[in-house]
Amino acid sequence: MRQLIEQPWEWLQDNSGRIILLVVVVAAAALIDKAVSKALRVALDKSHIPSASIFVNIVRVLIWVMAAGIVLKPVFGIEPTTLATALGVSGIAVSFGLKDTIANVIGGFGLMVSKVLQPGDLVTLQGITGTVKDVTWRHTIIVDRTGVEMWVPNSVLNTTALEKLSLDAEALTTVSFTAKGEDLDPQAVSEEIISTVTEAAADLMLPDYAPLVKFVGFTPYGVDGRILVFAKPGVLFSTVQDRVTRALAGRDFIVQTVPPNEAEDAIRA
Repeated sequence: MRQLIEQPWEWLQDNSGRIILLVVVVAAAALIDKAVSKALRVALDKSHIPSASIFVNIVRVLIWVMAAGIVLKPVFGIEPTTLATALGVSGIAVSFGLKDTIANVIGGFGLMVSKVLQPGDLVTLQGITGTVKDVTWRHTIIVDRTGVEMWVPNSVLNTTALEKLSLDAEALTTVSFTAKGEDLDPQAVSEEIISTVTEAAADLMLPDYAPLVKFVGFTPYGVDGRILVFAKPGVLFSTVQDRVTRALAGRDFIVQTVPPNEAEDAIRA
């Protein structure tokens, strides 16, 4: 180090071979890292193996560990076996400080290998519903319909109830209504609602899932029902609900106001 400060040119001449080797190995490792990562992502996308970044990151770590092993002895004068022994002795102490990280890595790898969770899965976790974007070293990234990303530690996923959803279950939203009970024809009301909703919100709904009408009970004002609509990915449920409500507003078969005398009777009852 003193020679580097006082006689930098001579230091460079004396260590030129080591510097060249270091530069060549680092450059080669960087190129291999980039090429292998790209090829691995393409291969994973075409295979049945989940395409998550945790697999790519493991391979990248192995590449750089091998590169470090090549330059340790000739460039830095460090025996790889000596370093491995030192790391093994200190590994116990380090593991206590990194126990959460280790748990997340092992948890994420276990989730991917067992195919419990894969990118593209629709899941509900702790009240949040969304699509699995990626499984990284530490976290699983879940994106909801609003585009908000939730980063969940992998260790938490191994100890928390996880619900996997189908496309129709994740896309389902409802709009409540009450139909007038006097001389009600449920079939005719259902057909009119479905026709109106389909015409008004077709661009917001999944193409292969028609809206459904379910009658669920009775009230003093009429028959309660639910309109089940399946929203496209990326479409907010509130947008669909607004479109459906606007389309049905003013229909003579839907109760939209409670007459004062009926409200008083309901209160007395």
